[in-house]
Amino acid sequence: MTGFARAEGQQGAASWAWEVKSVNGKSLDLRFRLAPGFEALEVPVRTSLAERLRRGNVSVSLAVTRQAAGAQAQLRVNRELLAQVVALAREIAAELDAAPPRVDGLLGIRGVLEAGSEEETPEQRERFLETVLASWNETLDALLRARAEEGARLHEVLSTRIDEIAALVGEAEGSAAAQPGAIQARLRTLVAALLEAGAPVPEERLAQEAALLVGRADVREEIDRLTAHVAAARALLAEAAPVGRRLDFLCQEFNREANTLCSKSADLDLTRIGLALKAVIEQFREQVQNIE
Repeated sequence: MTGFARAEGQQGAASWAWEVKSVNGKSLDLRFRLAPGFEALEVPVRTSLAERLRRGNVSVSLAVTRQAAGAQAQLRVNRELLAQVVALAREIAAELDAAPPRVDGLLGIRGVLEAGSEEETPEQRERFLETVLASWNETLDALLRARAEEGARLHEVLSTRIDEIAALVGEAEGSAAAQPGAIQARLRTLVAALLEAGAPVPEERLAQEAALLVGRADVREEIDRLTAHVAAARALLAEAAPVGRRLDFLCQEFNREANTLCSKSADLDLTRIGLALKAVIEQFREQVQNIE
Protein backbone atom coordinates (compact mmCIF):
# COMPACT_ATOMS: atom_id res chain seq x y z
CA MET A 1 0.00 0.00 0.00
CA THR A 2 1.15 3.51 -0.71
CA GLY A 3 1.55 6.25 1.84
CA PHE A 4 3.66 9.26 2.79
CA ALA A 5 4.30 11.04 6.07
CA ARG A 6 6.60 13.80 7.27
CA ALA A 7 7.31 15.14 10.72
CA GLU A 8 9.56 18.00 11.81
CA GLY A 9 10.91 18.98 15.18
CA GLN A 10 13.30 21.32 16.92
CA GLN A 11 15.14 21.26 20.22
CA GLY A 12 17.40 24.14 21.06
CA ALA A 13 19.63 24.88 18.09
CA ALA A 14 18.90 21.52 16.48
CA SER A 15 16.10 20.75 14.04
CA TRP A 16 15.20 17.57 12.19
CA ALA A 17 12.78 16.19 9.64
CA TRP A 18 11.59 12.62 9.20
CA GLU A 19 10.17 11.43 5.89
CA VAL A 20 8.78 7.99 5.15
CA LYS A 21 7.39 6.73 1.86
CA SER A 22 5.63 3.44 1.23
CA VAL A 23 4.81 1.87 -2.13
CA ASN A 24 3.38 -1.50 -3.10
CA GLY A 25 5.44 -4.64 -2.58
CA LYS A 26 4.88 -8.35 -2.10
CA SER A 27 7.09 -8.39 1.00
CA LEU A 28 8.47 -5.85 3.45
CA ASP A 29 11.55 -4.10 2.03
CA LEU A 30 13.05 -1.34 4.23
CA ARG A 31 15.57 1.28 3.12
CA PHE A 32 17.16 4.00 5.26
CA ARG A 33 18.96 7.26 4.65
CA LEU A 34 19.79 8.73 8.05
CA ALA A 35 21.84 11.81 8.86
CA PRO A 36 25.51 11.11 9.76
CA GLY A 37 25.83 10.31 13.43
CA PHE A 38 22.26 9.06 13.76
CA GLU A 39 22.75 5.54 12.39
CA ALA A 40 21.99 4.08 15.83
CA LEU A 41 18.35 5.00 15.29
CA GLU A 42 18.04 2.54 12.41
CA VAL A 43 17.57 -0.46 14.71
CA PRO A 44 14.56 0.86 16.69
CA VAL A 45 13.05 2.38 13.55
CA ARG A 46 13.42 -0.89 11.65
CA THR A 47 11.90 -2.80 14.57
CA SER A 48 8.88 -0.49 14.78
CA LEU A 49 8.24 -0.84 11.04
CA ALA A 50 8.50 -4.64 11.14
CA GLU A 51 6.06 -4.76 14.07
CA ARG A 52 3.38 -2.69 12.33
CA LEU A 53 3.79 -3.44 8.62
CA ARG A 54 3.75 -6.68 6.65
CA ARG A 55 4.16 -5.61 3.01
CA GLY A 56 5.54 -2.69 1.03
CA ASN A 57 8.74 -1.02 -0.11
CA VAL A 58 9.41 1.56 2.60
CA SER A 59 12.00 4.35 2.41
CA VAL A 60 12.91 6.28 5.57
CA SER A 61 15.04 9.43 5.68
CA LEU A 62 16.17 11.65 8.53
CA ALA A 63 17.69 15.10 7.93
CA VAL A 64 19.23 16.94 10.88
CA THR A 65 20.42 20.53 11.02
CA ARG A 66 22.31 21.41 14.16
CA GLN A 67 24.19 24.55 15.14
CA ALA A 68 25.90 25.56 18.33
CA ALA A 69 26.53 29.19 19.29
CA GLY A 70 25.99 30.30 15.72
CA ALA A 71 28.50 27.82 14.32
CA GLN A 72 27.98 24.72 12.29
CA ALA A 73 27.58 21.49 14.21
CA GLN A 74 30.75 19.43 14.39
CA LEU A 75 31.40 15.77 13.73
CA ARG A 76 32.98 13.76 16.51
CA VAL A 77 34.74 10.42 16.32
CA ASN A 78 33.28 7.57 18.29
CA ARG A 79 36.69 6.45 19.51
CA GLU A 80 35.44 3.30 21.26
CA LEU A 81 33.88 2.03 18.06
CA LEU A 82 36.89 3.17 16.02
CA ALA A 83 39.25 1.23 18.31
CA GLN A 84 37.20 -1.93 17.83
CA VAL A 85 37.18 -1.49 14.05
CA VAL A 86 40.93 -0.84 13.90
CA ALA A 87 41.68 -3.90 16.04
CA LEU A 88 39.56 -6.12 13.81
CA ALA A 89 41.06 -4.62 10.66
CA ARG A 90 44.60 -5.28 11.88
CA GLU A 91 43.73 -8.83 12.85
CA ILE A 92 42.21 -9.57 9.45
CA ALA A 93 45.07 -7.82 7.62
CA ALA A 94 47.60 -9.99 9.45
CA GLU A 95 45.74 -13.17 8.52
CA LEU A 96 45.35 -12.26 4.87
CA ASP A 97 48.59 -10.33 4.43
CA ALA A 98 46.52 -7.38 3.24
CA ALA A 99 47.23 -3.66 3.27
CA PRO A 100 46.26 -1.78 6.46
CA PRO A 101 42.95 0.11 6.36
CA ARG A 102 42.93 3.71 5.11
CA VAL A 103 41.70 6.55 7.29
CA ASP A 104 38.97 7.59 4.87
CA GLY A 105 37.70 4.01 4.83
CA LEU A 106 37.59 3.87 8.61
CA LEU A 107 35.74 7.18 8.90
CA GLY A 108 33.22 5.98 6.30
CA ILE A 109 32.08 3.11 8.53
CA ARG A 110 28.63 3.74 9.92
CA GLY A 111 28.70 5.03 13.48
CA VAL A 112 32.37 6.03 13.59
CA LEU A 113 31.46 9.67 12.94
CA GLU A 114 28.78 11.23 15.14
CA ALA A 115 27.08 14.58 14.88
CA GLY A 116 27.32 16.82 17.93
CA SER A 117 28.90 19.86 19.46
CA GLU A 118 31.84 20.42 21.73
CA GLU A 119 29.58 21.38 24.66
CA GLU A 120 27.18 18.44 24.37
CA THR A 121 27.44 15.82 27.10
CA PRO A 122 26.63 12.13 26.52
CA GLU A 123 23.49 12.57 28.62
CA GLN A 124 22.33 15.50 26.49
CA ARG A 125 22.94 13.57 23.31
CA GLU A 126 21.01 10.58 24.62
CA ARG A 127 18.03 12.78 25.47
CA PHE A 128 18.20 14.37 22.02
CA LEU A 129 18.17 10.95 20.34
CA GLU A 130 15.16 9.95 22.44
CA THR A 131 13.33 13.11 21.32
CA VAL A 132 14.10 12.47 17.66
CA LEU A 133 12.97 8.85 18.03
CA ALA A 134 9.69 9.97 19.63
CA SER A 135 9.17 12.19 16.60
CA TRP A 136 9.66 9.12 14.41
CA ASN A 137 6.82 7.34 16.21
CA GLU A 138 4.54 10.24 15.29
CA THR A 139 5.70 9.94 11.67
CA LEU A 140 4.96 6.22 11.63
CA ASP A 141 1.48 6.81 13.06
CA ALA A 142 0.81 9.32 10.27
CA LEU A 143 1.99 6.81 7.66
CA LEU A 144 -0.33 4.15 9.03
CA ARG A 145 -3.25 6.56 8.92
CA ALA A 146 -2.49 7.31 5.26
CA ARG A 147 -2.31 3.60 4.45
CA ALA A 148 -5.55 2.96 6.33
CA GLU A 149 -7.33 5.64 4.28
CA GLU A 150 -6.11 4.02 1.08
CA GLY A 151 -7.12 0.63 2.44
CA ALA A 152 -10.68 1.84 2.97
CA ARG A 153 -10.87 2.93 -0.66
CA LEU A 154 -9.38 -0.36 -1.85
CA HIS A 155 -11.92 -2.27 0.25
CA GLU A 156 -14.72 -0.77 -1.83
CA VAL A 157 -12.93 -1.61 -5.09
CA LEU A 158 -12.26 -5.20 -4.03
CA SER A 159 -15.82 -5.68 -2.82
CA THR A 160 -17.09 -4.50 -6.19
CA ARG A 161 -14.81 -6.95 -8.01
CA ILE A 162 -15.99 -9.83 -5.81
CA ASP A 163 -19.60 -8.92 -6.57
CA GLU A 164 -18.76 -9.01 -10.29
CA ILE A 165 -17.12 -12.42 -9.91
CA ALA A 166 -20.14 -13.73 -8.00
CA ALA A 167 -22.50 -12.44 -10.71
CA LEU A 168 -20.49 -14.17 -13.46
CA VAL A 169 -20.39 -17.41 -11.48
CA GLY A 170 -24.18 -17.15 -11.21
CA GLU A 171 -24.41 -16.69 -14.98
CA ALA A 172 -22.21 -19.74 -15.53
CA GLU A 173 -24.39 -21.79 -13.20
CA GLY A 174 -27.51 -20.75 -15.08
CA SER A 175 -25.97 -21.37 -18.48
CA ALA A 176 -27.63 -24.11 -20.52
CA ALA A 177 -24.25 -25.77 -21.04
CA ALA A 178 -23.91 -26.23 -17.29
CA GLN A 179 -27.25 -28.03 -16.86
CA PRO A 180 -27.36 -31.84 -16.51
CA GLY A 181 -30.15 -32.02 -19.03
CA ALA A 182 -28.07 -30.30 -21.66
CA ILE A 183 -25.17 -32.67 -21.01
CA GLN A 184 -27.45 -35.70 -21.31
CA ALA A 185 -29.01 -34.39 -24.53
CA ARG A 186 -25.59 -33.85 -26.04
CA LEU A 187 -24.54 -37.34 -25.04
CA ARG A 188 -27.65 -38.90 -26.59
CA THR A 189 -27.02 -37.00 -29.84
CA LEU A 190 -23.46 -38.29 -30.07
CA VAL A 191 -24.46 -41.88 -29.30
CA ALA A 192 -27.26 -41.75 -31.87
CA ALA A 193 -24.83 -40.44 -34.49
CA LEU A 194 -22.47 -43.32 -33.81
CA LEU A 195 -25.22 -45.91 -34.02
CA GLU A 196 -26.61 -44.46 -37.24
CA ALA A 197 -23.15 -44.60 -38.76
CA GLY A 198 -23.10 -48.28 -37.96
CA ALA A 199 -19.84 -47.99 -36.10
CA PRO A 200 -18.99 -51.23 -34.30
CA VAL A 201 -18.60 -49.77 -30.83
CA PRO A 202 -18.67 -52.25 -27.90
CA GLU A 203 -21.19 -51.32 -25.23
CA GLU A 204 -18.48 -51.31 -22.54
CA ARG A 205 -16.34 -48.90 -24.54
CA LEU A 206 -19.39 -46.78 -25.28
CA ALA A 207 -20.17 -46.55 -21.55
CA GLN A 208 -16.57 -45.54 -20.79
CA GLU A 209 -16.58 -42.82 -23.42
CA ALA A 210 -19.95 -41.59 -22.23
CA ALA A 211 -18.71 -41.32 -18.64
CA LEU A 212 -15.59 -39.49 -19.82
CA LEU A 213 -17.64 -37.08 -21.88
CA VAL A 214 -19.94 -36.31 -18.98
CA GLY A 215 -16.97 -35.70 -16.70
CA ARG A 216 -15.36 -33.32 -19.15
CA ALA A 217 -18.53 -31.40 -19.81
CA ASP A 218 -19.81 -31.08 -16.24
CA VAL A 219 -18.64 -27.75 -14.78
CA ARG A 220 -20.73 -27.87 -11.63
CA GLU A 221 -17.70 -28.78 -9.52
CA GLU A 222 -15.79 -25.70 -10.75
CA ILE A 223 -18.83 -23.51 -10.13
CA ASP A 224 -19.17 -24.85 -6.59
CA ARG A 225 -15.50 -24.11 -5.87
CA LEU A 226 -15.76 -20.62 -7.36
CA THR A 227 -18.78 -19.96 -5.15
CA ALA A 228 -16.79 -21.13 -2.11
CA HIS A 229 -13.88 -18.87 -3.09
CA VAL A 230 -16.22 -15.88 -3.34
CA ALA A 231 -17.46 -16.56 0.20
CA ALA A 232 -13.86 -16.93 1.42
CA ALA A 233 -12.83 -13.62 -0.21
CA ARG A 234 -15.71 -11.78 1.44
CA ALA A 235 -14.82 -13.27 4.80
CA LEU A 236 -11.19 -12.16 4.43
CA LEU A 237 -12.20 -8.60 3.54
CA ALA A 238 -14.29 -8.50 6.71
CA GLU A 239 -11.25 -9.28 8.88
CA ALA A 240 -9.33 -6.54 10.64
CA ALA A 241 -5.97 -8.33 10.33
CA PRO A 242 -3.64 -8.12 7.30
CA VAL A 243 -5.06 -10.42 4.59
CA GLY A 244 -3.05 -9.47 1.50
CA ARG A 245 -1.06 -12.70 1.26
CA ARG A 246 -4.13 -14.89 1.78
CA LEU A 247 -6.09 -12.97 -0.84
CA ASP A 248 -3.13 -13.33 -3.18
CA PHE A 249 -3.29 -17.12 -2.78
CA LEU A 250 -7.07 -17.06 -3.26
CA CYS A 251 -6.57 -15.26 -6.58
CA GLN A 252 -4.53 -18.23 -7.78
CA GLU A 253 -7.41 -20.55 -6.87
CA PHE A 254 -9.89 -18.30 -8.66
CA ASN A 255 -7.72 -18.42 -11.77
CA ARG A 256 -7.36 -22.19 -11.61
CA GLU A 257 -11.12 -22.76 -11.58
CA ALA A 258 -11.80 -20.14 -14.27
CA ASN A 259 -9.22 -21.76 -16.56
CA THR A 260 -10.77 -25.19 -16.04
CA LEU A 261 -14.22 -23.76 -16.72
CA CYS A 262 -13.04 -22.37 -20.05
CA SER A 263 -11.23 -25.55 -21.04
CA LYS A 264 -14.31 -27.69 -20.36
CA SER A 265 -16.71 -25.40 -22.16
CA ALA A 266 -18.03 -26.48 -25.54
CA ASP A 267 -20.63 -23.72 -25.52
CA LEU A 268 -20.00 -20.19 -26.80
CA ASP A 269 -22.06 -18.56 -24.07
CA LEU A 270 -20.24 -20.40 -21.29
CA THR A 271 -16.89 -19.61 -22.91
CA ARG A 272 -17.81 -15.92 -23.00
CA ILE A 273 -18.70 -16.04 -19.31
CA GLY A 274 -15.43 -17.82 -18.50
CA LEU A 275 -13.32 -15.25 -20.33
CA ALA A 276 -15.14 -12.37 -18.63
CA LEU A 277 -14.57 -14.13 -15.31
CA LYS A 278 -10.83 -14.38 -15.97
CA ALA A 279 -10.67 -10.66 -16.78
CA VAL A 280 -12.38 -9.64 -13.54
CA ILE A 281 -10.22 -12.04 -11.51
CA GLU A 282 -7.11 -10.40 -12.99
CA GLN A 283 -8.42 -6.96 -12.03
CA PHE A 284 -9.07 -8.28 -8.53
CA ARG A 285 -5.54 -9.74 -8.34
CA GLU A 286 -3.94 -6.45 -9.40
CA GLN A 287 -5.68 -4.61 -6.57
CA VAL A 288 -4.82 -7.32 -4.03
CA GLN A 289 -1.13 -6.53 -4.63
CA ASN A 290 -1.79 -3.09 -3.10
CA ILE A 291 -3.07 -4.18 0.29
CA GLU A 292 -1.44 -5.15 3.52
